[in-house]
Amino acid sequence: MKKIYGLINGKIIYKDSIIEDKVLIFNEKIIDIADLQNIDRYENINLIDVEGKFISPGFIDIHIHGAGGSDIMDGTMESITNISNTIAKTGVTGFLPTTMTMDKDTMYGALNVVRQAMYLDIQGAKVLGVHMEGPFINEKYKGAQNAKYILKPDFEFIKEYLDIIKIITLAPEMDKEYRFLQKIKEYSDITLSIGHSNATYDEAKKAIKNGIKHATHLFNAMTPMHHRAPGIVGAVLRSNITCELIADKIHVHPAIFQILIDVKGIENLVLITDSMRAGCMKDGIYELGGQKVIVKNGSARLEDNTLAGSILTLNRAVKNVLENTSIKLYEVVKLVTQNPAKVIGIEKDKGSLDIGKDADITVFDEDLNIYFTVVEGKIVFNKL
Repeated sequence: MKKIYGLINGKIIYKDSIIEDKVLIFNEKIIDIADLQNIDRYENINLIDVEGKFISPGFIDIHIHGAGGSDIMDGTMESITNISNTIAKTGVTGFLPTTMTMDKDTMYGALNVVRQAMYLDIQGAKVLGVHMEGPFINEKYKGAQNAKYILKPDFEFIKEYLDIIKIITLAPEMDKEYRFLQKIKEYSDITLSIGHSNATYDEAKKAIKNGIKHATHLFNAMTPMHHRAPGIVGAVLRSNITCELIADKIHVHPAIFQILIDVKGIENLVLITDSMRAGCMKDGIYELGGQKVIVKNGSARLEDNTLAGSILTLNRAVKNVLENTSIKLYEVVKLVTQNPAKVIGIEKDKGSLDIGKDADITVFDEDLNIYFTVVEGKIVFNKL
């Protein structure tokens, strides 16, 4: 018989409200949100008292390179398992390991490990697929990517991995006549994302018309918005595509958080970490895509001072947005649950606490400290 759990004395974050005085009942799936007096019908239920904390859908990070000293480009199961275990402690229940622009063998090695990890029972956040950030980018806005391995968009390069790729970040101006975009649309439901791009406003608008549905870490590594050259940022703000935000208050000024919500709407914004291997680690010298990274005072930078990903955690991103905007907690939670689930097409199974969906749950206090994480009904982190 499957174990049945009930979370009691919590504030349940459910769609457009926060519910109190109810019990969240689950095994591998969400079974019910019930009154305490009505749980007698569930035999041998294991009740867990969350002591007034918030009960939330599990967080989903669709753009993360590493954490806990490991990086997806290490190409080992040990690294991906370590990342999974590490980020589960920050409330993440599912994630897209994100690649870097490196040599072909290293990239394929990382993709092969992701494919294996998707079907393993890891004691941590679930591997949901992969986000390919590069190599189809523009050198001018390469950021911390290695220019040596940049390629023009090439369907043959990725066709063996269509089953696991969920997002591809690319510079669409490098895609002649949008042949790559059209090929992807023809053969898969991969989300195409504009990023690390030197596209003009007009080029970006045309790319959106031809299949771009998402924007990678908006404002960073792309043409900015200027009153005489609106750039990619202007095109994204004038469209209905979704966009990512690194809400660490370093990549983007916190005043932008509310502006972006006002312009794009809550439903089109996704919080990401873009975390590299130093996430959840101490300051020091690390590596990203074969390049030296200096982590100090909350930021990760190459030796030339270029930002090299972040050391942000998703629970901290939620707190930063909550503290710097006027939107409510249940609305901010959508930015790390429902919205990312929709971007990668898994909203029927994940992203909310609807009955019948996967039991991906995280419990946190008012300061967004994580106490309890459940992945598909399995408790993977518990400090209640």
